[in-house]
Amino acid sequence: MPMTEVSPVADLALLRVLQLASPALPIGAYAYSQGLEYAIEQNWVSDIDSAAHWLGGLLGHSLAKLDIPLLLRQYDALERDDEGALFSWNDWLLANRETAELYLEDSQQGGALLRLLKSLAVPAAIEWPQGEPIALMTALAMAGQHWQTGARALALGALWSWLENQTGAATKLIPLGQTDAQRLLDRMLPDLPAVVDTAATLSADDLGAGLPGLAFASARHEHQYTRLFRS
Repeated sequence: MPMTEVSPVADLALLRVLQLASPALPIGAYAYSQGLEYAIEQNWVSDIDSAAHWLGGLLGHSLAKLDIPLLLRQYDALERDDEGALFSWNDWLLANRETAELYLEDSQQGGALLRLLKSLAVPAAIEWPQGEPIALMTALAMAGQHWQTGARALALGALWSWLENQTGAATKLIPLGQTDAQRLLDRMLPDLPAVVDTAATLSADDLGAGLPGLAFASARHEHQYTRLFRS
């Protein structure tokens, strides 16, 4: 049976998104739990249902209103060669990290991806000022725009990568079995396109996230007696 003809460019764009979303991407994403480790210690999250509730809150009130809208804006800024907007949104995103741990998580992953992109000769990465902090979403936008993944596909890849890492943390910490981990992914995956849809409709005045529980969990995480994760 003949396959439906697909553009080689579209195929390569999809593969680039998979490359950026892969857990093999050497930016250390597996080392962070974004407060989930503390939430589990406090029994706020203890099973698949409470994990879905916690992750759903982060998706709806943080990624949909902060990270993903900024990723879309930065992709657009790169398409328009608007360096001022790129730097402004990058600084604004980092300024919205409510704790030292969340700031370091974002800037360290962003810096790791920036170094990788420089080694791959991505022009925007090469031009980034030495020593200037960079958010992960900014670096992802650089890669996606350079490889012409499309902003929506890139956003979905970023969300998948986040969800996979959070599920991996929950699998180790609750712990969840491998089957329950897949059930959690199966439950959460249908929500991801709606997150991108919401992010694409927000005005600049609508941007921002306020999650007191996440901020508290992150701030208390560094004082836990034992820790597997860096945030």
